[in-house]
Amino acid sequence: MKGPLFYSKILLFGEYGIIRDSKGLSIPYNFYNGALKLSDNQTKEATDSNASLKRFATYLEGLDKDLVVFNASKLHRDLNEGMYFDSSIPQGYGVGSSGALVAAIYDKYASDKITVLENLTREKLLKLKSVFSAMESFFHGKSSGLDPLNSYLSLPILINSKDNIEATGIPSQKAEGKGAVFLIDSGIVGETAPMVSIFMESMKNEGFRSMLKDQFIKHTDACVDDFLKGDMKSLFKNTKQLSKVVLNNFKPMIPAQFHDLWKKGLDTNDYYLKLCGSGGGGYILGFTENIDKAREALKGQKLEVVYNF
Repeated sequence: MKGPLFYSKILLFGEYGIIRDSKGLSIPYNFYNGALKLSDNQTKEATDSNASLKRFATYLEGLDKDLVVFNASKLHRDLNEGMYFDSSIPQGYGVGSSGALVAAIYDKYASDKITVLENLTREKLLKLKSVFSAMESFFHGKSSGLDPLNSYLSLPILINSKDNIEATGIPSQKAEGKGAVFLIDSGIVGETAPMVSIFMESMKNEGFRSMLKDQFIKHTDACVDDFLKGDMKSLFKNTKQLSKVVLNNFKPMIPAQFHDLWKKGLDTNDYYLKLCGSGGGGYILGFTENIDKAREALKGQKLEVVYNF
């Protein structure tokens, strides 16, 4: 047995902001994927994954039956036969490893599931998001449900606000374009829960709350609009502002050895960095108008281009 593939995702804009109703834009990232598998030769990874899935299955039985019902007997039967999640998606890197797993379990075991082939109305998208939020909270303590939604649909998702989301189109890539969105591997595994609790703690501070509303969310919303319109000049202006706000106010989420590189990008305009997911490690997202310049300026870092302008 091998289930269908579910892909990783990248939240281009909206990390932390979407908790406070900013816009957000999430795109599938097909470089990494995962699938449910049954196999006889169990590696340590497979055994660990199977054990974690058994705990997840128990958690799923406690979810509100009005929200979602699973075929528990089939799920437990497959798990007892050694089913595991075979994934190339790095964990703790902000590219949705738990999201792909949640999507795979829902796809295979949910009763009366909403399928990708249906006419996906806003109501259906919100229902899916609620289901995925409840499921993924097992991994993060509190989840928006967006990662699994992106992975399940394999479509870019535009978040207008908490209860207004839609599948969207994004400008097509220019293979020869010099402009690029890229990932830098920080070499550190990030933990979502501690980063989110630092953020929630900061939210008790009035100054932090007004910075979030007047600067962070303002620039995040503008970046989403610019990207969807294909207005690259304005996008880079707003991304620079966003990068600056993050450096000044989200220091704990940026691995220490990247503070100087972050500032160097702002000073030289060769590239701008932002958080990819909750931060604290994993990937860092970069935007540049000239990928050759950025590669030169970031020599020694592992760069992965995800989108060309």
